Amino acid sequence: MTDISAGGSHSAALSDTGELYTWGKGRYGRLGHGDGEDQLRPKMVEALKDYCVVDIACGSGDAQTLCITNNDQVWSWGDGDYGKLGRGGSDGCKVPLLIEELSGKSVIHVECGSQFSMALTRNGALYTWGKGDYYRLGHGSEEHVRRPKRVSALELKIVTSICCGSLHCVATTSDGEIYCWGDNDEGQLGDNTTNAGHEPKLCTALQSKKIDQIACGSAHTIAWSTCENGERTIPNNIPIEYNYLHELSMTTIRNRALLLHSFSKVFCSSIPLMDLIEDNDVSCGGELMINSLKGIILSSYKENFFRKIIDLTMVRDRQHGPVVELNRVKKHRSTRDADEDCSKSVFAQLTSKISEFSLESFCLPHRIWKVKFIGESVDDCGGGFSESIAELCDELQNGTLPLLVATPNSKEEGSTQSDYFIINPFAKDKEHKEMFRFLGIVFGVAIRCGSPLNLRLAESVWKLLVGHTLNLDDLQDLDRGFVSKQSYLTSLQNDNLPSPETTPDEIDEVAALDLSFTVRSASGEDVPLSQTPCIITRENKQDYLKKALKYRLNEFNEQIRWIRAGLSQVVPVPLLSLFTGPELENMVCGSPEISVESLKSITSYRGVESTSHLVQWFWQSLEEFTNHERSLFLRFVWGRTRLPRTAMDFKGKDFIFQVLEKYQPPDTYLPESYTCFFLLKMPKYTTFEILREKLKYAIYFCKSIDSDDYARIDLMHR
Repeated sequence: MTDISAGGSHSAALSDTGELYTWGKGRYGRLGHGDGEDQLRPKMVEALKDYCVVDIACGSGDAQTLCITNNDQVWSWGDGDYGKLGRGGSDGCKVPLLIEELSGKSVIHVECGSQFSMALTRNGALYTWGKGDYYRLGHGSEEHVRRPKRVSALELKIVTSICCGSLHCVATTSDGEIYCWGDNDEGQLGDNTTNAGHEPKLCTALQSKKIDQIACGSAHTIAWSTCENGERTIPNNIPIEYNYLHELSMTTIRNRALLLHSFSKVFCSSIPLMDLIEDNDVSCGGELMINSLKGIILSSYKENFFRKIIDLTMVRDRQHGPVVELNRVKKHRSTRDADEDCSKSVFAQLTSKISEFSLESFCLPHRIWKVKFIGESVDDCGGGFSESIAELCDELQNGTLPLLVATPNSKEEGSTQSDYFIINPFAKDKEHKEMFRFLGIVFGVAIRCGSPLNLRLAESVWKLLVGHTLNLDDLQDLDRGFVSKQSYLTSLQNDNLPSPETTPDEIDEVAALDLSFTVRSASGEDVPLSQTPCIITRENKQDYLKKALKYRLNEFNEQIRWIRAGLSQVVPVPLLSLFTGPELENMVCGSPEISVESLKSITSYRGVESTSHLVQWFWQSLEEFTNHERSLFLRFVWGRTRLPRTAMDFKGKDFIFQVLEKYQPPDTYLPESYTCFFLLKMPKYTTFEILREKLKYAIYFCKSIDSDDYARIDLMHR
């Protein structure tokens, strides 16, 4: 067999000698055997046994069948409604009959849609006929056409391939362009709208992609290229990887890439055989092996395996977890009154309620809890949950909670992690333990639900969470002052250090150095390293250096255990040992950079064309926004501050841009958002400048859902 075709309820196949076989539903004579009987196995079409069939197409619904023979003739049979058999009437037939209009036109390919047909000639001419509603024929009207008619909109193009869905069509041309037309209810035309295409229209999203292959489902389209795109993008700056690879041949690089892929695949398929459970009392060679390999195992393979385990434990028969009441009015009043008690924070309120959750709640694919904000008119269909997560992240980094502190390097300009946060090693009481455990749960929720957190944690935190230990390089990224002191003391000659008998007045060269036998923690507190107060001397210098380093490398261990305990309630923590710190950070936080192109790719438009001035002004505004302002925009329209990492994590949710018609004059009103539905309603502003000004005002001053309501209620209780 050399070719096949499948219709809605019948099939066809061609042999290498040009024999045609059909089987399946026989109603209306679509199988071509002279009757309407169903066939349970392939049967040769006797009427064409003296011809060599070279192409075949099967339709859907009240189906027709078309074929081409090598004598330059096109045949059709089956149901004839709307003239889809191409012979001028609506009569059907149960055996193949010629389509006279196409004889001698060198037809090389035929296609069957729902109640219509297509034919492509060798010189690139396209003909369509049959039912015309939804503009599926591409002739600019919805009239039915009962004989093959050339698509005039493509007459100046050389069409190289065609395909059709139920109600839409796609064609490629010799210059690599894609043209689409017909029904567009599901966005199958790829033009960022759901408006039907009356005539073939260029798919601008695929320009310069050199597409030469296409396929259509009932209401979706696929396009791909089988030729190399001659246009190569050269980066503005030379990537650091180039320095390691430029002397290697392309064959060597490809072989190494193949080896990495093959090894990663074999390794990940063997993970179920490995013992990944940590045992602090046993030195495990397997754990050392995994730590040494995790950097070369491709993250895509590790994450795919991890996701499979997550999917197996998903609970999908519930819309959301328990309903949680949160009082933001109380929180904001305590903030205004300079109350240092963090128990009124959203984070603390959720921590106190999380013990009531069942284990199944942590296995939901979305909305682990449903939020009811006390005193606020918020119906949480997803936006309230996202808003609560955003508030948690804000509280963790704005000083509301004692769990995180800025890295010591934050006081120095130009430090690698100066704007990052580290765990507070002095947050150790019972209340803090529960909060750190809840923080782990929040990390797990971000991974399971694909909802990135807007957190700026130092890389050392993620490294500890995957089971790695810290080293001096990690401390350099966190606290240059500590590493500098250690280096100075190490290099200092013993003669320049005091002895136990030296008085403070006799210290000269090291007078500027703190010689107390203490170490400054990540949070800035001095921690004594001896039972009795003393200073660093030539005799105890080495003991001090060891104790100081040991403390700083292990000062977060207790809090890390609590966070991992919370993580273990949501995701399989032993599998985290497969990942590096940056890989875990990517799974929890995604990328802080908000791509406008990514947002465009999942946008649907209501009541407006994607090419309208209003839409173009909107995207221009987002392009000009800083990344922080784009984050505020996401908070405004979705309750989140970062985009999901992958298209799959969007879970089919589009960003909806809708025109707001009811407000007149439009320039006096602000945009409206509905965070539960990822929906932005934009008034019909008259200029780009007004749109940008109104949008900026909205994202800066309306970034918390229902803020006006709880501000009003707060005012009533003053």
